[in-house]
Amino acid sequence: MPWRTISKVPAEPHHHDLHHAAVVADTHNDLLMAVAERPPSRWARFFRERWLPQLRDGGVNLQVLPVFVDDRYLPDGALRQTLRMIECAHTLAEGNADAVRLCLDGEQVDRALDDGVIALVLALESMPGLDSSIELLPTLHRLGVRVASIAHWGRTPLADGSGEDATGGRLTHAGVAAVREMERLGMIFDVSHLGARGIEHVLELATRPVMATHSSARALRDHHRNLTDDQIRGVAATGGVICVNFFPVFIAEDPADHTVDRLVDHIEHVAEVAGIDHVGLGPDFVREVLQDITPPCCEDFGFDGIDPYAALPGLDGPRGLPVVTEALLRRGLGEHEIMNVLGGNVRRLFRAELGRPR
Repeated sequence: MPWRTISKVPAEPHHHDLHHAAVVADTHNDLLMAVAERPPSRWARFFRERWLPQLRDGGVNLQVLPVFVDDRYLPDGALRQTLRMIECAHTLAEGNADAVRLCLDGEQVDRALDDGVIALVLALESMPGLDSSIELLPTLHRLGVRVASIAHWGRTPLADGSGEDATGGRLTHAGVAAVREMERLGMIFDVSHLGARGIEHVLELATRPVMATHSSARALRDHHRNLTDDQIRGVAATGGVICVNFFPVFIAEDPADHTVDRLVDHIEHVAEVAGIDHVGLGPDFVREVLQDITPPCCEDFGFDGIDPYAALPGLDGPRGLPVVTEALLRRGLGEHEIMNVLGGNVRRLFRAELGRPR
């Protein structure tokens, strides 16, 4: 039976109301990079002035905050910058306690949502500060980290990123130990950016749900950062969620197809392959972050020749998220299905797994 049987209808004017009635979960926004660039005395105020209005306008209720350490800090300063960004997250949360709350488990997420404040969840992207020192994972867990990946574009002591797919590399011994330790601690494993054989290896090892915080469908756009249908099915089989990436080059090769409708094609494809209960949103908003932290001399900076300043029309930041709800309604998805995609599925996963020791 197909996951959806509702006929396609025009979007109705109530899309804005539906969007703001839903729990909207964004599982990847690098805003912490921009906030941490400021002096510590400015962290809380900068977040309140620059980012909080955008999150509110976009209806975001649940925000995953990735800790990403860029190349400037590698290798010697990686752990120091990781800790600095974690401290930044705590400081901005404490300084805006009326509006946001750093959450350590699903119950705290639910309580924050019930109290009308934005639930923040800390994530590590690639673990550059740890290298193979897996014994430090409990330390980072104590500091509030609840989601983590173990590779970015290239090779790490734990695994190969998707940019190194040609190596056919699986997880190293330390990478396997990281999966086991994360499962023990109740940290959710993130397969986004991991190489193809590495994802296969993780799915063989996993005894708890894993997720993809910001990955789209390779069947629609053949890019190494996207997931194949088998990988999508594998993540769903663990009970996890695939959160679709909005970055234009991962949505379509032809710039003419860098549209919200093409983004919805990816959402629908993941729903068809994995089931509607395993789809979420992982926008990967970086345009404003990079404009905020990158000097004019470096505007051509990017990975694999990718323009990091590109964005889908109307979706260059959190304020645009209601556009996605409008597009989903236009495709004829039902309100319950849309609310699951917007954040219901991620909330359910976090309620069941986040911060829960084995």
